Amino acid sequence: MKAGETAAHAKLKRLALAWAQENGFAITAPEVRMPRSGYRVDVAASARGPAGRTAVFECKQARADLLKDAHAEAATRLRLAQLIERRAKLEELLSAHRPDLRRGESLFPEFDAWDFSGLEHHAYRSVLAQLATVQARVLRGTKFSRMLRYRCADLLYLVVEDGIFADAEIPAGWGLLRRRGEQLELTRPPVTLEASLEQRLALLESIAIAGTRAVNRAAGITLTAEPGTFGFKWVASTAVDRDAAAS
Repeated sequence: MKAGETAAHAKLKRLALAWAQENGFAITAPEVRMPRSGYRVDVAASARGPAGRTAVFECKQARADLLKDAHAEAATRLRLAQLIERRAKLEELLSAHRPDLRRGESLFPEFDAWDFSGLEHHAYRSVLAQLATVQARVLRGTKFSRMLRYRCADLLYLVVEDGIFADAEIPAGWGLLRRRGEQLELTRPPVTLEASLEQRLALLESIAIAGTRAVNRAAGITLTAEPGTFGFKWVASTAVDRDAAAS
């Protein structure tokens, strides 16, 4: 388990790793950084061969955990644009009725800036609060929608505890694996995205890097950067080496 991870989430990841290998994805790793998007996924997998299909698994143990990443990108961006327009109209009206809010930085009123930071106006404050929420969703809450659009892998799966969601809340294009005891049951197949060969190979490399890190942790190997002839070089050491150096 990684730091801060619950036992329930770690169990879903273990089941996802097992399910992937049982279903033709021989090359797997947890905690993989996705190429292009920069997202980190719970499990990534690839089948053997130069054109082996790839799959991504996102594990969600609670409904809130599921919904925070499931906002539709297009609808969220539209809502953001609407709120920005609403804020601009309110500021235009407020500037007409509250000339005292001018900063006085320009000789010409039409070019002056306005300070609304201390204004107690219910409608304006409400718009600002909604705007902050939707901006955060655009940046961090549209993960599922973006991964589908980017075609991060051929197949995208949600791995969930049963009963934490309504079917309509499952993002479009994603398959659904529900935990049934110690097994995962495929209750909705994913859309096949046909990721590019370049994307497949890049994901395979990311899986290999994540796998190497996991092996290093298990073996007690630590990589450190040390000055070399041409900049820095990586030096590997084991727990035995570090104990010997300390003594």
